[in-house]
Amino acid sequence: MTTSFKFSLNRGSVATGKWKGKQYRVERLLGEGANGKVFLVERHKAWYALKVGADAVDLQSEINVLQSLDLQKRSKRPETEPFLVDVDDLVMPDGREYPFYVMRYVRGVTLAEFLAKEGSEWFPLVGYNLLRMLSDLHDAGWAFGDLKVENILVAEYGRVELVDYGGLTGFGKSVRQFTEIYDRGYWNAGSRTADAGYDLFSFALLCIQLHDSKHLQLLTRQLLPQNRSPEELLKLIQQQPTLRPFTGWLNQAMTGGFANAREAAASWQRLVSRSDTLKSGQAVPAWLKWMFMLSAGAAASAVLYLWIEW
Repeated sequence: MTTSFKFSLNRGSVATGKWKGKQYRVERLLGEGANGKVFLVERHKAWYALKVGADAVDLQSEINVLQSLDLQKRSKRPETEPFLVDVDDLVMPDGREYPFYVMRYVRGVTLAEFLAKEGSEWFPLVGYNLLRMLSDLHDAGWAFGDLKVENILVAEYGRVELVDYGGLTGFGKSVRQFTEIYDRGYWNAGSRTADAGYDLFSFALLCIQLHDSKHLQLLTRQLLPQNRSPEELLKLIQQQPTLRPFTGWLNQAMTGGFANAREAAASWQRLVSRSDTLKSGQAVPAWLKWMFMLSAGAAASAVLYLWIEW
C-alpha cells in the first residue's frame, strides 16, 4: 500500500508522547497505508509497533474499534493482554502534532512467504485459522474489509494474525477500505456493504490469488467490467488442481452461501478432514489432521496481533 502522508522518523530518534510522556526509540519503518505510517520502536527493552496517523479523526476511529475488541476479548478472558499499549500525540520539532497509538509487535512472514517456505500442504490449516480469526471479528459486529495476502501474517505452526485494521468496518456500513481484486462489488457479486459475506468473498479470492495469481491477473485485464462474475472465477478454480477439491466451498463463499464465518470455518474443517485428496495424487497428511484438532482446541485462546515484520 502507498500513502501521500509526508512524515518520517529517523532511526535512533525518540518519539515522546505529549500527554503521558512515554518515550519510544525508533528502529525503522515497518510499513505504510492509506491513513498513516507504522514504525518499529523500542521501550524498556521491549519491541512495539507505533502507528502515526495522517488524520486524527480517522485514527481515532481505528483506535475505538481496537478498544472495542479489547473489551470483548478481556470480558471472555481477563488474562488476555490488550491490543493497545498506548495512545497519545506526538509533537515534532517544527511544532506540528500527530496522533499515534502503540501496539504489540509480532515477528512473522506474509502468507505467501510462509507457504513458499513451509509447503502448500499448510494451506488448509492456515485457511482454517484465518476463518476462525474472521469469526471473532464478525461476532463483534465488524468486517475486516481489506482482506488480502499482504494483510495476513503467519507465525509458527500456521498461527494467523491480521494486520492493518484501517479497513475495519461495522456491519451495515459501507466498507471503509478495500483492494479491487478482492472486492465483491468489483466482481458484480454483491454490494460493498460490510457483512460476513464480504470477508468470505475476499477469502475466496485470496485462495485463488495464492494458487493462480497469473491467470487471475490476466482475467482482470481481459474481462469487461460488466462481464466480471463469480462464474468466471469458478472456471479458474476448476482449472487449478490444488483448488479443485475446494470448488464447492469456494463457490458458496463467493455467492453468499454461508450464513456466517463460523459456519464457513466448520464446513472448511469438514472438507479438509475427509479422506479425499486435497492435492492431486496426495492424501491428507496425518499430521495435518492432528494440527487441525490442536488448532480448534486453541482457537478460544488465540490473540489478534496487528503488525508484521517487513
